[in-house]
Amino acid sequence: MWRVIKSVLAAFFGVQKESRRHEDFSRGRASHFIIAGILMGGVLVLLIALVASLAAR
Repeated sequence: MWRVIKSVLAAFFGVQKESRRHEDFSRGRASHFIIAGILMGGVLVLLIALVASLAAR
């Protein structure tokens, strides 16, 4: 599970190595990466909303 999380975070920042991407596609299940990406995207949106609401005070 940690490998999927690290891979999704690297993809969010755009620093994923090509060899790592090939490894993810050959070994990992797409559903794991999709679920992790959706969850991390939701967390990112919530963090941005929290920071924006704190800055508006």
